[in-house]
Amino acid sequence: MLIESFGIDSFILLTGLLLVTGVLVAKFSNKWGLPALVLFILIGMIIGSDGLGIVYFDDAQAAQLIGILALVIILFEGGMQTKWQTVKAVSLPSLSLATLGVLLTSGIVGYAAYLIFDVTLLEGLLFGAIVGSTDAAAVFSVLKERNIKAKMGATLEAESGTNDPMAVFLTLSFIELITNENSSIWGLFPSFILQMGAGLAFGLILGKIASSALNRIKLDSSGLYPIFSVSFALLTYSITAIVGGSGFLAVYVAALIIGNNELTYRYSIFQFNEGFAWMSQIMMFIILGLLVFPGQLFSLDIVISGLILSVILIFIARPIAVFLSVIGMKYKMKEKIFISWAGLRGAVPIVLATFPVVAGLENGQLFFNVVFFIVLTSTLLQGSTISYVAKKLDLVGPKKDTPHHSLELISIGKANAEMIQFHTNRDIEIVGKKLKDLNFPHQATISAIVRNDNLISPYGETQIKAGDFLYILVNTKHKEEVKKLLEKRRPKTEVSK
Repeated sequence: MLIESFGIDSFILLTGLLLVTGVLVAKFSNKWGLPALVLFILIGMIIGSDGLGIVYFDDAQAAQLIGILALVIILFEGGMQTKWQTVKAVSLPSLSLATLGVLLTSGIVGYAAYLIFDVTLLEGLLFGAIVGSTDAAAVFSVLKERNIKAKMGATLEAESGTNDPMAVFLTLSFIELITNENSSIWGLFPSFILQMGAGLAFGLILGKIASSALNRIKLDSSGLYPIFSVSFALLTYSITAIVGGSGFLAVYVAALIIGNNELTYRYSIFQFNEGFAWMSQIMMFIILGLLVFPGQLFSLDIVISGLILSVILIFIARPIAVFLSVIGMKYKMKEKIFISWAGLRGAVPIVLATFPVVAGLENGQLFFNVVFFIVLTSTLLQGSTISYVAKKLDLVGPKKDTPHHSLELISIGKANAEMIQFHTNRDIEIVGKKLKDLNFPHQATISAIVRNDNLISPYGETQIKAGDFLYILVNTKHKEEVKKLLEKRRPKTEVSK
């Protein structure tokens, strides 16, 4: 283990240095035109035994554990940030891509692997299953700061958030078929139904329980609420997995429910989860970079086979899977092309590639190295050109209106008060009115207005304008009343004027 190699103090120093390096790399990744995850992987490879030799790490089981924990956090944060109304409109195509799309991609790449490697058909299909799904960590990371049209972003994020269960199921199933002669492919169908059904059911139930608990249980410090939310993510994954369901699906569904509910200390929870997800992503990709040995990865055989399979995956398997999966679903040709191109591979295939290694399969290490090469190829080629392709296909959306300003409050949980942030638009009835004319409850006050990134101190004569960010301090018992007043829309005749 790393601690045994370095000692506690040196290990802590190394962890701190890696996190600092990861943060700085993330800051400059967009300027360099490279996805941050590629640079995190490269950091791991550079400090590993085949690089500078600072760290020797070859524990696939430990990397698998770290990877799964990190993916749970990343999926949870991504699900919470996803707006249900946006995802609802693309739920059917996303589900089709997450199931039929993964199956088709896995089959095409798997058969190609069977022809290229000296392996059995089952082993080839196992390889296809490992690289069959897009990666939530990669997709969320790459799309977060890019102005892709909402329909495209929602489709890709929903697909990547829900297709991991299919890839995990296929990977584990093929390992079972390879290692157990008594296993039958027909016996896998009940297992698939159980995994998907239990994942969906537990995600819904635990998501509602978590939402209720976060709002009803009064904690002494606001800093405990984000930890409370993350604990539900870990519980959701583990409970679902223990009963035989898909923990990844359950986490994403639960996060969708929690994120689309009104939450106590909502912004503290979201900011904590975003930071925690970044830290998980940095450490996960660095660890996965440590696990690979560049001397093996860039051997001639791996490079040649990896390039061939990358071409088949990116230019043949993924487009075929996308075009067949969204037949009759009102996607234009250019939208299908973009979805095909944006099928990024990332942490999930690498983590899944550790399963054959841990299971002791004869070609486990070969598969791991080739999968790693394919992930690097995918992220470097596709990840760095997503914005360019979106622009060429005229699929660039409006600039995201997420504010870069925030108001921090001392914990007011015991006072039963909350700070609400509300973004106005021209359709809202309160736009154009002066603060003194608003029919707010006495225990609700607009404490600040941010307009065009400028802070305005409000008073009675201040007029609300479209695009304002309102920060309203309100007693918890009047929260719903204020929310209804804020969301009340003008009559359509007034809006048209």
